[in-house]
Amino acid sequence: MGQLTTRQLASKRNRQKATAKARLQPGDMLQDRYRIVGTLGSGGFSSVYKARDMRFPNVTKLCAIKEMVISAPDPQMRELTIKSFEREASMLAMLDHPAIPDVSDYFTEEDRSYLVLDLIRGKDLDQWLEESTDLLDQTTAVEWAIQLCDALEHLHNQRPQPIVFRDVKPSNIMLDQYGRIVLIDFGIAKVFETGDKGTMIGTEGYSPPEQYRGRAEPAGDIYALGATLHHLLTKKDPRLEPPFTFNERPIAQTNPNVSPEFEAIIMRCLAYDPVDRYPNAQALKMAVEALRRPGLAATAVSTPATAATAFSNIPAGTAVVTPTTNAATPAVSQIKPVWTFRCEDEIRRRVAVANGMAFVSAYDNNLYALSQAKGEFIWKFPALDNVGGSAPFVYEENIFIGSVDRHLYSIQTRTGRQNWRFATGGPIYTSPRVRFDHAFFGSDDGHFYAVNVRTGRSAWKARAYSPVRSTPYVDDERVFFGTEGGYIFCLELASGKTVWQAQAKRNVTSSPTLANEIVYIGSHDATMYALDATSGYVIWRFRARRPIVASPIVYDTMVFIGSADGNLYALDTESGRQLWSFETKGQVTSSPAVSHDAVYIGSTDGTLYCLSLRRGDLRWRFDTDGRFIASPVVMDDMIFIGSSNHTLYALPA
Repeated sequence: MGQLTTRQLASKRNRQKATAKARLQPGDMLQDRYRIVGTLGSGGFSSVYKARDMRFPNVTKLCAIKEMVISAPDPQMRELTIKSFEREASMLAMLDHPAIPDVSDYFTEEDRSYLVLDLIRGKDLDQWLEESTDLLDQTTAVEWAIQLCDALEHLHNQRPQPIVFRDVKPSNIMLDQYGRIVLIDFGIAKVFETGDKGTMIGTEGYSPPEQYRGRAEPAGDIYALGATLHHLLTKKDPRLEPPFTFNERPIAQTNPNVSPEFEAIIMRCLAYDPVDRYPNAQALKMAVEALRRPGLAATAVSTPATAATAFSNIPAGTAVVTPTTNAATPAVSQIKPVWTFRCEDEIRRRVAVANGMAFVSAYDNNLYALSQAKGEFIWKFPALDNVGGSAPFVYEENIFIGSVDRHLYSIQTRTGRQNWRFATGGPIYTSPRVRFDHAFFGSDDGHFYAVNVRTGRSAWKARAYSPVRSTPYVDDERVFFGTEGGYIFCLELASGKTVWQAQAKRNVTSSPTLANEIVYIGSHDATMYALDATSGYVIWRFRARRPIVASPIVYDTMVFIGSADGNLYALDTESGRQLWSFETKGQVTSSPAVSHDAVYIGSTDGTLYCLSLRRGDLRWRFDTDGRFIASPVVMDDMIFIGSSNHTLYALPA
């Protein structure tokens, strides 16, 4: 463990001082209404008390009161914390579900805020695990899982934005006096956790990999539910095991009464990559409900994704020969890597190859420089936070990359030394593009920037109104990009002024490309748009079956685009007519690469495919034990592509 910084030590002391304050005692009153009866539990920033509502003097009306400490010493931060608490409390008060306690009141007194909820009589599943001598039977586990899915579905379907529980685990699930499941501890205390950058919400062992990076999303609740079911069925506490090693502890090995179908469902929930889990709680509930009807169970359960491998030693990928699923395609030829290089975490973005070097960004916060010919390590540059969401871009003798630490970095390609860094108001997931001595990129702060590459100073800043995670396309006079708000922008290169903007039905993470004055770009609304580059008017649309995150590439009269429906599509550039499609066994979030008469595409099924350009026939495939989210790059008769198994592959083209 590294040493704490002065700021972290001060934050820790503030929290200890706040929580050391005397807790409420039986007989204490809150708001001249709630008399404390006893303590139900405590820990971290919060305590939960049993209280009597004295507004009903003739009957004993009991409730639960959650007390949360406001640790922020700064008055302005304290006010923001209270407002955030009130906003989330109001949101919870609107919920109406039998597995979610009703919120009847909330208030703040001095340095503490309180949430008043229904008192649930029963025991939590952590207590059940301690008291039970037998392993949980599948019938009971299925019923509990269905009830939990139903509650999570209700939370995730809230509008205008989903509510993420953040901390599904046995101690936060009650089995009430009627044998029903109830979620009892919402992660509302999150808003009180100020002071430490990147605080991880949740509980180690139950929290998904992305939550360790500060991301709390509905897919994380799916993972935590899977971890909880694994614990309940095996009695193996994940907090005592190495993180993300559920695949090393098969459920049936401990509890032989669990069917392969149920185990497969749980292991899919525990997939390392969120896209490989169930798409939502409703889909998970349907799969579990099918177990009640044995005849349907086999068709309702898809092949489980392998659980996390981030902390295990994964061997370098090797090519295998497997029969293709496409009819009328030739036998698959074998291919072996020229070299491989292993990073410390996932590789999800395109490699930059220039000047005899290959540059790759990883989720371990590092940018690596390798020799192009042999993959030999040259240097690595550590950012303050993750750079794996941004692909590096080489311009002259410098390389540019964005980071979650909110900076764009300029780094010398030969030495790995920093020239300068430019600060924005939010994380940078977009990949920069450089033209005319300026770097163009977007930020999660809702702005798009042009920065002088010589000085690191801003030339202009344009408002995009929502996070920008689409890598821009820059021509001689204009800049094109999409936003998470669903807009597609065209800006003047010189000034940043808006020329036009078009709107998709959902967010646009895909990066645009331009050919013959037509802008091609995909959207999460499962649509590929062809827009007039001058006006932004839609020329044609192509509809896939699932969201399009990948970026298109144009070659001759064809445009290629991948979709989360598992297909790579080849379309006619002028009409949008489908020429051919190739189906993989995973999602295609990777963008294609074209070289000579072949198109290369990666899939989350762990395979890189080489297809014929004109017909989409499979020529060969390279299989790994990871997932290809990164896009391939073809340079000097070699293919470079990174994988979620932490490995960069160099393959012969």
